[in-house]
Amino acid sequence: MELITDPGDERIADYRALTDVELRTRWEPPHGLFIAEGELVLRRALRAGYRPRSFLVEAKRAGQVADLDGAPVYGADPEVLEQVTGFHVHRGVLASFHRQPALPASEVLAAARRVVILEDINNHTNIGAIFRGVAALGVDAVLLSPTCADPLYRRSVRVSMGEVFAIPYAKLDPWPQALSEVRDAGYTILAMTPAADAVPMQQLTDSQRLRPALLLGAEGPGLSRHALDASDVRVRLPMRRGVDSLNVAAATAVACWELSRDDPA
Repeated sequence: MELITDPGDERIADYRALTDVELRTRWEPPHGLFIAEGELVLRRALRAGYRPRSFLVEAKRAGQVADLDGAPVYGADPEVLEQVTGFHVHRGVLASFHRQPALPASEVLAAARRVVILEDINNHTNIGAIFRGVAALGVDAVLLSPTCADPLYRRSVRVSMGEVFAIPYAKLDPWPQALSEVRDAGYTILAMTPAADAVPMQQLTDSQRLRPALLLGAEGPGLSRHALDASDVRVRLPMRRGVDSLNVAAATAVACWELSRDDPA
């Protein structure tokens, strides 16, 4: 472990101002990096084949990463960590990783049976929660419109508990024209909407369930008119007590469960 005492040390530049979303968005993808927070998450990144750039830990926790190699380990006291990152690093362990090359949508679609497609989901917490639900509930991949938040942003990674590393994903561009690529790959595009005339999910036919692509939009506006028009079937979750919709991550989880409920455990 190399001890860091100066928050301005260039060796830990990857970790500066981690709470500044705009700065991190400008810094991380162009530099081909992302940040993992917490030992469990960083070990999942390693198992998924992501190559580390460095590890930054609270000095007294250095033993937690003593078995790791392939990148330098920097240690600092809590005050220095907070000055660098902008928050109290209560998990005590951070890592900077190299991103992997982006997958083409065609490759993701060819390898999957069920996919989730997201339009304009720009909340990192929702992105992370969606990936965690997708991983747990029988869906194979996620496709994103160009305006969606980065799945490898620190908060997304943390909320997903590292499941963003387990689920293949790709961007669909141009949007929404690229939805035709999904249909051409043999999927039925199921657009989630609270509209009263949408088909309740439990009433989907066997053919509609065979290779579903579940399409969801941002909370509030929902799916755009263009995305709805590009879908094959409009579907809804039946609601009770006058509730008209769920948080998009919760809705994704319920819908994924419904589509995979007959799978072997």
